[in-house]
Amino acid sequence: MTVMIELRRSYTPVEELPQSGDHMHSRNNGHNELNVREIRKHFFFRKDRRTVTNNAATTQVPYDLLRLHASLAKRYENVHRGQSKPSQEITALLEESYQTVADFLNAPSIRNLVFYRNTTEAINSVMYALLTEFRNGDNIVTTMMEHNSNYVPWYAMCRDILPRFGVNVECRIVSFDQESGELDLDHMDRLIDSRTKLVCCTGASNFLGYKSPISLIRELSRGSGYSQPNGASGSYLLIDGAQLVPSTPVDVQQMNVDFLAFSFHKMLAPFGTGVLYAREELLDSLPPFLYGGDMIAEGQVHPESVSYNKLPWKYTAGTPNILGNIVSAQALRLILDFALRPDRGSYFRSDKKIDKIAVKLAMGKVNSYLQWLTQEAMIRMVKIPGIKIYGPVEVEKRAPLISFNINGINPITLANKLAERGVEVRAGCHCATLAHHYLGLDPPASCRLSFYIYNDIEDVERAVDAVKCVALPIRQRTLFSYLKNYEHKLRGIRRII
Repeated sequence: MTVMIELRRSYTPVEELPQSGDHMHSRNNGHNELNVREIRKHFFFRKDRRTVTNNAATTQVPYDLLRLHASLAKRYENVHRGQSKPSQEITALLEESYQTVADFLNAPSIRNLVFYRNTTEAINSVMYALLTEFRNGDNIVTTMMEHNSNYVPWYAMCRDILPRFGVNVECRIVSFDQESGELDLDHMDRLIDSRTKLVCCTGASNFLGYKSPISLIRELSRGSGYSQPNGASGSYLLIDGAQLVPSTPVDVQQMNVDFLAFSFHKMLAPFGTGVLYAREELLDSLPPFLYGGDMIAEGQVHPESVSYNKLPWKYTAGTPNILGNIVSAQALRLILDFALRPDRGSYFRSDKKIDKIAVKLAMGKVNSYLQWLTQEAMIRMVKIPGIKIYGPVEVEKRAPLISFNINGINPITLANKLAERGVEVRAGCHCATLAHHYLGLDPPASCRLSFYIYNDIEDVERAVDAVKCVALPIRQRTLFSYLKNYEHKLRGIRRII
């Protein structure tokens, strides 16, 4: 049952009049250019003249998705087994959302997917599903650059949970180069052995920006020789894709990993929805994370036996985040439209089939544009006195984020001062606590700029100028401000001439 065509509405944003600086928003290097001026028309923040450069934490939600969420109210009902027309329609929309995500990732089918609240819950679900398979003497290999969501669950399993059952499993941590921010693959190779059941690694660090070489890590994990209960040889590989999927073409069949987790709130959708991709044979054989209604086979609950539902519903205990899941899947369609034809969308709120060629083209443009923005920011930032930028120099190895510190300025103080200038950044450990400690940072914190598809070069310039202004000694700030005002006046005179 397809009802998406019925829900289609005008793609045009609320108002078309350009806001401050919109006439300059397409200025970039011309390579795989996004029509950022058109994209920005779909967002609230431009009206308030906000410089939104905290996108690694969460992205802004476009008008289109908020309208969609409101439009679903007229068929507001629960899903599966309902006899009413609204229940059947909303069930169809929910199931179509699974297909959209599967197509976007080039997953074999919807049976490879589980919807959760976020990346954190998705990773925890893997931990609990694998819990009873660990044997005394096994180990897990993770890295020093992980988000706490991909370290703390494994630490807790090894240190808190399994020891209560007399099972000892070691959590091994791979180091990274403190200058380049790149993962030490030789160290990883030494840590992985025939007792390594699982390798869990970030796809892109939310602190260092470093994109992990997944194909090389996959080779190391596959070659471990670990004997899995299903007869497979090699360690499972779990990738935290929270910072990878939003800005990079991801083909899970080509990536060939066992588990991939990511969140939609970093991809324009509202909070509350994440996804776990996993191999179908693993989801079929592993126990569910949660138990209850809807995850059981219809009518198959007896005092002596319970049968579980078919995939993917085996992993959907209880009422899901129905509207959130539908809107989140549509966010992927909207990203395709923004990248390919922001002036006239064809995927959003339609039943048009998503093919992997379109995804590769669209996300390739997104990746190219964000690399360019990141490079422009880094070129400007390295000139700031006293700055230390973390992670690789090459933008090809980075996610679109830049973490940094200014000598003599607390990063929290720096972020507050930037906020006073209208520049929104994030300061703290970014939940990458291990990496901050590993670098010996005191306090264990940094300031971070991060970009997404609605950012333009003016956002970069405003953000970097604000950092520069805060970083300059007090005596130099007056002169700097004067020069900037003089420069703006000259621009105005040139426009008049």
